[in-house]
Amino acid sequence: MSFLLRKLSHTHQETEHYHIEDLDLNDLLGRELAITHTGRILCLACGNPTRKSFGDGLCYKCHITLARADACILRPHTCHYHQGTCREPDWGDSHCMIPHVVYLAQTSSLKVGVTGAHRVKERWGDQGARAAIILAQTPDRKTAGEIEHALSEHISDRTNWRKLITNQIDKVDLQDRKTRTLPRVPDSQKRHLIEDDHIELFSYPVLKFPQKAKTITLAKTPEIQGPLMGVLGQYLFLGPLAFNVRRHSGYEVDLIVT
Repeated sequence: MSFLLRKLSHTHQETEHYHIEDLDLNDLLGRELAITHTGRILCLACGNPTRKSFGDGLCYKCHITLARADACILRPHTCHYHQGTCREPDWGDSHCMIPHVVYLAQTSSLKVGVTGAHRVKERWGDQGARAAIILAQTPDRKTAGEIEHALSEHISDRTNWRKLITNQIDKVDLQDRKTRTLPRVPDSQKRHLIEDDHIELFSYPVLKFPQKAKTITLAKTPEIQGPLMGVLGQYLFLGPLAFNVRRHSGYEVDLIVT
């Protein structure tokens, strides 16, 4: 079957449940997967062929013109919608000017992050979080980003992918860290704090984690094959190696299961 790679879809259950196209990855654990790049890369926004995939599967033109690829997506506190300079105001209305949350998550270690309030579990699952707790809910992305930016001086806003895929996860008491973090929220933003201390837990379909932090890319290895040993966040564990599906958004591939 040939198709364009996109971010893995998943549903939050007792164990995260993953799909790629119409294939149930959880049911394929232990089976041999062969992924072959056809040589084509298509922009997931405009559909045009591109020599290189930017961001989440965009050609260069879309990368520099679409709001979803603007720098403020990675640094939401720099949102410039209110200045009237958003690349796509309608997109900003539906994606940024809606409720967002600031959260603490246990990925490779403790991290702070921001996401839309309607997709928190999706975001945590995408990151391979083992547990997460909400700190604040805001009316828009910029406000959430301002809280995150203030907290990032004390808590990392990044995940160490090497530790993540080799299962070297730091122990974190999220409830305690939330209690210790709340005073660091700027006074002007404290009205957005959430008192609920519910901790969401995540488990992933993994038979065996890679022993070494090695990833494989289709650019260097256009034919990848190995037993599916697990799925974590956006990584497929194929034998001893990890393959980041999201990084290859827009790549056309053939996938064979044996």
